[in-house]
Amino acid sequence: MMTLPVIMAETPSAQQKSEALLPVYKRFPIEIVRGEGTRLFGADGRSYLDFTSGIGVNALGYADAGIAEAARGALESGVLHTSNLFHTAPGQALAEALVSRSFASSVFFCNSGAEANEGAFKFVRRWGRDVGGGDKHEIIALRGGFHGRLFATLAATDRPQYRAPFRPLAGGISIAERDLGELARMMDRSTVAAVIVEPVQGEGGVRVLEPAFLSGLRDLTRERNVALIFDEVQCGLGRTGWLFAYERTDVVPDVVTLAKPLAGGLPMGAILVTPEIAASVQPGDHGSTFGGGPFVATVAKHVFDRLSDPALLARVRENGAWLGEQLRALAARREEVRAVRGVGYLWGIDVTRPAGEIVARAREAGLLILTAGDYTLRLLPPLITTREELAQGVEQIERALS
Repeated sequence: MMTLPVIMAETPSAQQKSEALLPVYKRFPIEIVRGEGTRLFGADGRSYLDFTSGIGVNALGYADAGIAEAARGALESGVLHTSNLFHTAPGQALAEALVSRSFASSVFFCNSGAEANEGAFKFVRRWGRDVGGGDKHEIIALRGGFHGRLFATLAATDRPQYRAPFRPLAGGISIAERDLGELARMMDRSTVAAVIVEPVQGEGGVRVLEPAFLSGLRDLTRERNVALIFDEVQCGLGRTGWLFAYERTDVVPDVVTLAKPLAGGLPMGAILVTPEIAASVQPGDHGSTFGGGPFVATVAKHVFDRLSDPALLARVRENGAWLGEQLRALAARREEVRAVRGVGYLWGIDVTRPAGEIVARAREAGLLILTAGDYTLRLLPPLITTREELAQGVEQIERALS
């Protein structure tokens, strides 16, 4: 019998690891191996105070005992997945919790924010064709908005560099200025089905849309029988200090999309809709093989209950207002800072130098922050971050500016 040679596999180098992944991300030069509370730890043994929350996902920080216990309990059932051919108690319980705490009558579960927005577009078009005689299908997004990188959500995302390589984009979707007059003129068309807006535009520079603007937009949509979608993928679920971002404004939309923190780091998105829109959706109109499966729904129910805690939300409001004061004081004494915007635990800092340079300096100092454009820093600390940790982060940002 012929003996085949034994080929010893070599341990892949860092370069080989990088090449094995499709290069669609500009990753930080850190390999994260552990997390605890508000800190992440690299393979090199360094500790970092995290003001990114995994881009808004890890609202409860790292190594949370409650999340771990919920996950263990879900694993013990032996059923990680059933598909949506069957009912499961965890998915039903989560849907009922979301409905009971919101304006919505019904929820659809998916796996990401982009999927939630794509699904919302389908639902409002389905509703629009029912109420508009078959031709009510157009969707309007706002300047500065970011709604995802799938074809329909990319068409609604105001990022020329993201859009250009993939034209032609999905049709029937346009971008308007943040101006009620222009929006009114666009909505005069009987073909408009919906407007989508982020109450706080995260990727677009952390721009907090004023309640008066959102109230005026709500009036316009009601007058013209147009659905209003709030994209709360980044700014929802406690990030502003309210469970839902729409609660801060007293403006109630027809649809809300959620994702990022919903399942504590597991992939999950949700679409919340009014009874009127739900009534238009028929079996087979949409679907998701993994959406709302029992494992992720169990963890998400635990996370949602925690994020609904009035005491946690009050701390985010109070500490967030204090953080804003510290950042405005920083802007007053540092000429490198041009403006500060934000609410709760979501803040943007406009700077005079490239934001990427300051992010790198902060990282070297042991603080992880993000950008929101070429000249805007973005802060997304976990919602458990203490005032002392917020103060430490502000000090590290000031050092990084020097």
